[in-house]
Amino acid sequence: MCESTTTLSPEKNRLLVARMAEAATDWLAALAPEQRQKAVFEFSAKDERVIWYYTPTERGGLPLVEMDPIQQRLAHRLIASGLSNPGYNAAAAIMGLENILDAREGWKTTYSGRNVPNRGRDPLLYFVSVFGDPNGKTWGWRVGGHHVSFSHTIVNGLLATPTPLFFGSNPAMARFVGPGRLRPLAGEEDIARDLLQGLNPDQLNLALLSPIAPTDIVQANRPFIEPGAVPRPGAAIPVHKASDDVVRRLLDSQPHRPNSSSEDVQSVLRYEEAAKGLSASQMTTDQRVTLTALIRQYVDRLPEELAEIHAARLTGETLDATHFAWAGGGEPGDPHYYRIQGPRLLIEYDNTQNDANHIHAVWRDPEGDFGVDLLAEHYRMAH
Repeated sequence: MCESTTTLSPEKNRLLVARMAEAATDWLAALAPEQRQKAVFEFSAKDERVIWYYTPTERGGLPLVEMDPIQQRLAHRLIASGLSNPGYNAAAAIMGLENILDAREGWKTTYSGRNVPNRGRDPLLYFVSVFGDPNGKTWGWRVGGHHVSFSHTIVNGLLATPTPLFFGSNPAMARFVGPGRLRPLAGEEDIARDLLQGLNPDQLNLALLSPIAPTDIVQANRPFIEPGAVPRPGAAIPVHKASDDVVRRLLDSQPHRPNSSSEDVQSVLRYEEAAKGLSASQMTTDQRVTLTALIRQYVDRLPEELAEIHAARLTGETLDATHFAWAGGGEPGDPHYYRIQGPRLLIEYDNTQNDANHIHAVWRDPEGDFGVDLLAEHYRMAH
């Protein structure tokens, strides 16, 4: 979405950075020396700073499970400082799903790489890290665990685009007694399906890349976007037999579509710098509104002031050059994947695992993940 550098007013930028710095400083002050050794890295520790996972995997930082209740509260205050209220609500709900997942898996999963006794599926196995000095000009912080991963980077006092920003959900939908349901990422799924099902056959012919969905987002957890990346081997799940009529009609009339072999799926879903799918310039006004609403599901995870800056870029030629692509079935319950790609924008969403009840959804900036564009400019100006 255009430049990664925010165009926040100096005052709004200062207030947001100050809020994060205060939360980070208060959390660090509450930690014991041995906890701080785990929690704090030098900002120059690039190899650590650009690592991110969304699987339940041991990682750098101090996990909530190794904090006392007050320290946990301060850590959550830091997490909330980098998100909107709805964004924090989604993150907290996703963390809470670990209890449901633990029950579904028979209370026996362990955490990959963790050598001390652990639950495996645990709302407290989320790791918080600070890079550099929160009272300095250039620093950052990160939170990561199963299905939540994001970081904020501040360069010379300016907030960078906070990508990769990943939320997932397993289960994607948890039922309660009666009609109640918990769906932390409902908008990311439903708005995309509305957009798909509102396309006419010619548009669908462009948007639908494959009747087969990959089993994960194509870029996975690569630190930076990799042109030529393909779904991992074997990452192909057929659509359900009960695919919706409009998708089935198109598939039946398009013999060039790939079959179920993983090689075909990898080829057609390969990430390339030239975006695939249906461009917004080929959409109706209503469809463009729906596409914008879908992108805002990701952008609006951020604090309101920051989200509005990124949302304001979703206009004119930038929006025209943004593409929507789909793979898999179009009915609820069908394994499916979509990609939104445009200037400085990549969104990937996948819901195929666990009988299509397991979502991975990430917003990335191909040129600015982890603040690399701001850092490059800063070092250029300094030298």
